[in-house]
Amino acid sequence: MRKIPLFGIASMMIAILPARGWAGPKTTVGANVPTAQQVSIDRIDHRLWDSLLKKYCDDRGFVNYRAWKASPTDVGQLDKYLAQLSTANPALNANKANQFAYWINAYNAVTVKGILREYPTTSIRNHTAKVVGYNIWHDLLLPVGGENFSLDQIEHKVLRPMGDPRIHFAIVCASIGCPPLLNEAYTGEKLDAQLDHSARQFFADPNKFAATSNGVLQLSQILQWFAKDFGANQNAQLRTIAPYLPTPAAQSLATSGRARVTYLEYDWGLNDQATSSR
Repeated sequence: MRKIPLFGIASMMIAILPARGWAGPKTTVGANVPTAQQVSIDRIDHRLWDSLLKKYCDDRGFVNYRAWKASPTDVGQLDKYLAQLSTANPALNANKANQFAYWINAYNAVTVKGILREYPTTSIRNHTAKVVGYNIWHDLLLPVGGENFSLDQIEHKVLRPMGDPRIHFAIVCASIGCPPLLNEAYTGEKLDAQLDHSARQFFADPNKFAATSNGVLQLSQILQWFAKDFGANQNAQLRTIAPYLPTPAAQSLATSGRARVTYLEYDWGLNDQATSSR
């Protein structure tokens, strides 16, 4: 095997890093909580997160990162909420809906914290180094129950195995192409209605879904990347999303078995109120 000089390897690594990707080593948010002080997920209170979302997130799912970062008090309130999340112990008995809501909120809150650390920025992809440097999806860690959870682990190791594909309309990677960030906390009591609302809001956005007159359904790439979460084949996947589509005609086409599918370009721009023209 041909060897590459060390300086050549370093140059290649630097060349492929995103412009703002090098932000340091792994970073922990939340708190390390002794086992004796950990509690069931049922006991986690999401009201603080709810109040922050109502203050800084609009009904389109765009976030006022500029104002949030300019408020040391509310940055501290987010840190306080993340520390509350860290008091949970997933090994303790808890209601499944509460577990689901907990991990959705955890994903979204950690993501917002990660963006606030970097702001101003134009995209989360500016902070996802592939080889060397900080990758927000892998290196921003929330301690829970004695284990550090990355965003990637929360999504793929915790939430997706729970078996409800509506998570893909609830967890938000701070991008315009993502589902809108709900401007309230998910809770076990309201979870099913909230997930249905988030799914309908997602498909109501013409940048994420469209049905053409010649039998084509244009879907977000989220439905392509996570197709197997929605069903074993395309017809099954379309039947899964049909109840959430915005018109009876689109619903009928999705369940007909005759729809053709294309995928819309994903927008990695930041879901930032300051730069949004929507």
